[in-house]
Amino acid sequence: MEIDLTLNDDDVTFEAARSDTLLDVLRDNGYTGAKRGCDTGDCGFCTVIVDGEPVKSCIRPISQFDGADVETIENLGTQDDLGPVQSAFVDNAALQCGFCIPGMIMRSKVLLSENPNPDEAEIREALSENLCRCTGYEKIIDAVQDASTRMTGEADVAADGGRVPGDGACSGCDCFEGGVDE
Repeated sequence: MEIDLTLNDDDVTFEAARSDTLLDVLRDNGYTGAKRGCDTGDCGFCTVIVDGEPVKSCIRPISQFDGADVETIENLGTQDDLGPVQSAFVDNAALQCGFCIPGMIMRSKVLLSENPNPDEAEIREALSENLCRCTGYEKIIDAVQDASTRMTGEADVAADGGRVPGDGACSGCDCFEGGVDE
């Protein structure tokens, strides 16, 4: 069967088996940002945004998405130009092993689009369907709060991945005076 999607702002058509899930089709076509975790919809590693809502793509048949607007983490930014939620996760060391993070970031993006200034309880509730097996959730909560301030213009957006721009000389950081960040 053929499935027509708007995927990351592009109109695409994919061939798929009727038994394929949205995650199967995305990964088979090179969109590997959404991770395969539990395959039961429990972990949230496979979360993508469909028509503005977070969706666990591992349990939803692709046939449900013909004509849908799908966004994956590949649409948020690049390694050299991270989106504000991505850069907040990097800057707050909220990555741990990184396997759950694409789903966390996609769900955080939806939360922040609906509620630009969520409190901690609202963040915890929004992320409650996404599991992290590496550690606690404090740094992830901090990252979402930081992303909130970045997206509302209350803080600068780090778009350099944390590297020192220009000649590489450090200034204003805690490494060492006159040092060079490589």
